[in-house]
Amino acid sequence: MIGQSHEVGMGAGETGEGAAQGGRDAASGSVASTARRISLALQGGGAHGAFSWGVLDRLLEDDRIVIEAVSGTSAGAMNAAALAAGHAHGGPEGGRRALDRFWISTGARAVFSPFQRTLIDRLLGRWNLDQSPGYLWFSLVGRLFSPYQANPLNHQPLREILAEQIDIEAVRACRALRLFVTATNVRTGRPRVFSQDDLSLDALLASACLPHLYQAVEIDGDPYWDGGYMGNPAIWPLIYGCQTPDVVLVQINPLQREGVPRTSLEIDDRMNEITFNASLMHEMRAIAFVQRLLEQNALREPFASRYKNMRIHMIGDEAGMKALGVSSKFNAEPEFLEHLKAAGRSCAGRWLEAHFEDLGVRSSVDVRATFL
Repeated sequence: MIGQSHEVGMGAGETGEGAAQGGRDAASGSVASTARRISLALQGGGAHGAFSWGVLDRLLEDDRIVIEAVSGTSAGAMNAAALAAGHAHGGPEGGRRALDRFWISTGARAVFSPFQRTLIDRLLGRWNLDQSPGYLWFSLVGRLFSPYQANPLNHQPLREILAEQIDIEAVRACRALRLFVTATNVRTGRPRVFSQDDLSLDALLASACLPHLYQAVEIDGDPYWDGGYMGNPAIWPLIYGCQTPDVVLVQINPLQREGVPRTSLEIDDRMNEITFNASLMHEMRAIAFVQRLLEQNALREPFASRYKNMRIHMIGDEAGMKALGVSSKFNAEPEFLEHLKAAGRSCAGRWLEAHFEDLGVRSSVDVRATFL
């Protein structure tokens, strides 16, 4: 989504510089003076995370972009972990290869998934699983039985993919960029943000744990569910834990839909979108509030110096994602994942062309108009 240019602010520790003092040189890996330093916020959304895969692939091949940190939830957390693990071994190109391996492996396992499109869906080029017998059956079972009843052995196919594709030790060792993964503490109702030092496969699983499908993931004696309920993704670690004021949100959950949902499926879909956008809306409102204080010069010392101007950017395909229902988040067919990757690459390319010069200078999205 390409927005208007507005400056926003948010409380933080030190004031960072938006434009990096240097970046990557394509041939030698040396520093380039034209580079811009950014932090990334990656939303969760199941298979729709392949859109973010495409965005990351495009950003990582651009020598003018330096990624300082990534905050991710659910599928966004998987993307962030794969990026960090690959980056630790091979820099930006290593990150691209690791992301490719993760999503290609995910697609290869889709042949065994009970969630398959019907023949008519395939012929008509529809990606949703609304008519899939497997999806409809699991939706019904999920309404009648908890995962503790329907899945007593707590089988989680995602654990196998993560164990094969994500090198947790490499993620922890990566110091070229910082990593933040959010999960929701079931007992307290509060978000927990895992950084590299305390990240684990369990933390990644917790960040993607939908309570109607899987048993809560226990970490340090506490149960955790999907991080999207409390931070999809969490923005505040990028504000308080990073120097760059430029935060790029990769949006995969539509914010707005026209009309009133009338069928049960439409109502469920819209409730899902609103629920998983709620925490993001709250954080953006806080950013807009501080923005007004800064614009009105309402902050005085010694408090004014504790705040820094945040520059917010957003890469997304609102129209394209609106055409996809929630059921397509369970569609891990290789063709669909590649389709989303291509859409993400294209969208990121258009955003870079339109807004690269905004990085380090101004926001490229109107926070108040978009989120308030």
